[in-house]
Amino acid sequence: MTNAHAAAFQTVSADNHPVHYDAEWTRKRGHPAPVVHGLQMLAFTAPGATLFPHFIGEVFISFLELSCTFLAEVHSGNTLYPALTITGLEPQGDTGIVVTAATIHNQRGVLVLSGQHKYLLRRQ
Repeated sequence: MTNAHAAAFQTVSADNHPVHYDAEWTRKRGHPAPVVHGLQMLAFTAPGATLFPHFIGEVFISFLELSCTFLAEVHSGNTLYPALTITGLEPQGDTGIVVTAATIHNQRGVLVLSGQHKYLLRRQ
């Protein structure tokens, strides 16, 4: 995660809260540095941001649902490791729902995001 990544996301999201860019503002409020946007973190768990599409092939139909909990702050300079782990399969005729646990760990092994995603896939 770099300052450029955070600035680009801030521009795209239009979220200009000072917690995301003003180092002095964040320090006065107990943060060690500006905090990366939560939605930017969540984007790193999208199927295409992981190896998931390489394992499922051409069966993806849609992203149905997601939930997550932000467990620790992320700052520029952190290295992030997103992962999706299949936790459930729900066949439905010619389609099925795949449930995954979504996680992101930082370079120290700290779990910074935990969640769940559901996808609709074609059965092969």
